[in-house]
Amino acid sequence: LIVVVASMVVLSVGSNGQVFATSAIRGIRFLQILRMLHVDRQGGTWRLLGSVVFIHRQELITTLYIGFLGLIFSSYFVYLAEKDVTGPDGRQDFASYADALWWGVITVTTIGYGDTVPQTWMGKIVASCFSVFAISFFALPAGILGSGFALKVQQKQRQKHFNRQIPAAAMLIQCLWRCYAADKSFHSDATWQIYVKSDDQNANNSNTSTALPAQLGKVSALFSCVRVCMFSSIKEAPRSHPDVPKNVPSKSKPHRLVDNTNNLLQSCAAICLSDSLSS
Repeated sequence: LIVVVASMVVLSVGSNGQVFATSAIRGIRFLQILRMLHVDRQGGTWRLLGSVVFIHRQELITTLYIGFLGLIFSSYFVYLAEKDVTGPDGRQDFASYADALWWGVITVTTIGYGDTVPQTWMGKIVASCFSVFAISFFALPAGILGSGFALKVQQKQRQKHFNRQIPAAAMLIQCLWRCYAADKSFHSDATWQIYVKSDDQNANNSNTSTALPAQLGKVSALFSCVRVCMFSSIKEAPRSHPDVPKNVPSKSKPHRLVDNTNNLLQSCAAICLSDSLSS
C-alpha cells in the first residue's frame, strides 16, 4: 500500500515539472525494499525487542540518565575552557555551547570526526575524563540488551523443555493417584472407594434386584388389565358407571372416568410397590 501511494504521488507530481519523468519513475524503485517487511509479517522480532527493553527498562533508564548528565556537564566545562581560543585558521571551534554539545555527542558515540577538538590543556583534561566516564556509560545499554536477548532465548528453550515434560508428569501423577486410591488401607471420600460395596451389601442388592422386577412386573400386569377393562367398559356402557351422573353430556364422561381410574391405579401401584419393597 505504501509503495502504491508513493508511486501515485511521484507520478502525479513528477520531477522538475515534468509529469512521468524518467528520474521520478526510477526513484520509486527504492520503495521496493519495503518488501523485506514481509519476512516478519507477524512482528515477532519487534515483540521480542520490546519485551527485552521492557524487562530491562530500569537499567537502561539509569545508564542513559547518567550518560546524559555527563554529556551536558562535560560539554559545558569544555566550552568554558575553549570559548576564547582561536584555532590556526583563525576561527573558534567552540564559539557556542551548541558546538560543545556537538563535540560531546561525536565523542560519546566514538565517531570522532575531528572537525572540533580542544586546544588548551584544561580542555584536553576535561575531554579525557569525559571520554573515559561517559563512553563507559553509553556502552552499557548494548551489554544490557545483549544479556537480555540471551536470557530471553534461554527462557524460551526452558519453556519448550518444560512443555515437553508436562504430559509425562501429568500421567505420572494420575498413575500414582490411582495406585494410592486403590490401596485397601486407604479410605477417602475423594475417590471411588465410597462406591465399592462389601460382599454382604452385594448379596442384599442382588436379592433385592431379583425380587423387585418380579413385583414390578405384577404391578404392571395389574395396571394393564385394569386399563383394558376400563376402556372396554367405556366403549360398551358409557352410562353404567355409578360415579357418572346421567345429566352429564357424553363428551365429558370418558374423561372423568379415565381420571378417576388413573388415580385409583396409581394408588394401587404405590401400595403394591411399597409392599414388595418392605418384604
